[in-house]
Amino acid sequence: MKRQSFSAAIGLVLAASAAMAAPAKLKVTIEGLDPGGKLPASAAYCVPPSVKDADHDISPAVSWSAGPAATKSYVLIMTDPDVPKDMSQMNKPGVTIPVSAPRMPFIHWVLTDIPPTITHLDKGEESDGFIQKGKPVGPTDHGVRGANVYSGFYPKDSPLAGPRGGYDGPCPPSNDAKPHRYQVKVYALDEPSLGLSGVFMGEDAEKKLKGHVLAVGEAVATYGGSSG
Repeated sequence: MKRQSFSAAIGLVLAASAAMAAPAKLKVTIEGLDPGGKLPASAAYCVPPSVKDADHDISPAVSWSAGPAATKSYVLIMTDPDVPKDMSQMNKPGVTIPVSAPRMPFIHWVLTDIPPTITHLDKGEESDGFIQKGKPVGPTDHGVRGANVYSGFYPKDSPLAGPRGGYDGPCPPSNDAKPHRYQVKVYALDEPSLGLSGVFMGEDAEKKLKGHVLAVGEAVATYGGSSG
């Protein structure tokens, strides 16, 4: 009985420690969505030909609740987890990509070292319109921009080639039956900087923030598929 009581007490202590270590919750809001939670065309990277370049790829406004008192910075990462793994079928005439097709994640936006005093990014603050030849990475007055997935998507001779910093929006395949989700996660960290510089990617930020998360929250929008 004593051994059982001791084991039970240890179990309670471990459970309490785990609960204490679990990150707190942030409330994250993507502004400007329609009633169904869809991003507007102005936020998309790929839009119908009738939409002018300057009228799209505009980053949506995002806000979040303040982190714990010990928060020293925030990190924002936007991911589409619904990109088809078989990219040879994307936009292929006469083919529909089924909802059940295997998927993989694409990171569309990474911003690290956001000062703890900032809990809102204005519409257009991270991209105010479509730009062809690259977009700058590095420090801004509201954080450090990493490179999004489009940075490595084009051949070197493409007018779209080059590092693309900050936000570049949705571009789901036109023949995909599945509406794509765009997950905006905000992390409150106990460090003022992840120490990343140059052309770093969202995956680099995700690795560096491990062990430093005080709180985290997520908001999800959709674009494309049966929603679009």
